[in-house]
Amino acid sequence: MSKINYDLSKIKGIAFDVDGVLSPSTIPLDISGKPSRMVNIKDGYALQLAVKHGYKIAIISGGDCDAVRVRFAALGIKDIFMKCDIKINFLREWMEIHGLSEEETAFVGDDIPDFEPMKHVGLAVAPKDAAAEIKAIATYISPVNGGYGVARDLLEEIMKAQDNWMSSAKAFGW
Repeated sequence: MSKINYDLSKIKGIAFDVDGVLSPSTIPLDISGKPSRMVNIKDGYALQLAVKHGYKIAIISGGDCDAVRVRFAALGIKDIFMKCDIKINFLREWMEIHGLSEEETAFVGDDIPDFEPMKHVGLAVAPKDAAAEIKAIATYISPVNGGYGVARDLLEEIMKAQDNWMSSAKAFGW
């Protein structure tokens, strides 16, 4: 039985914000003011496994960072949207391209720019340290902070519910 109060068997597509979700909310800056991102290896494992199992995965971020593009493309994610001023527009476009309904889609966000996308999916997910407004509309609040395994937590639950977690040789490699 899943800890998420949603019929996870419906989920076919999952979209993630980056800063505060796939990386911690605190971002170090180099001397020129350029931000760096940290990523979670267990998130990476779950993301690449989800891609191998045919889930549609998207990155929808307001930021613009080549390292983010490179990292997530290396995991097999093809739909990477950066510099998204109004995220709902990118989410709707991605859902339309892949034929995803709201009930088949999850969005993981942590702050006000994620509010509208979270209102237009079946499964709205927030990390433990998300903004209060985001937690108030989330279907599920992960027990971990952003950047510390939110994707792994969610994807493991979805894939277990659909019998795709540790179910084939795909699970035991990168």
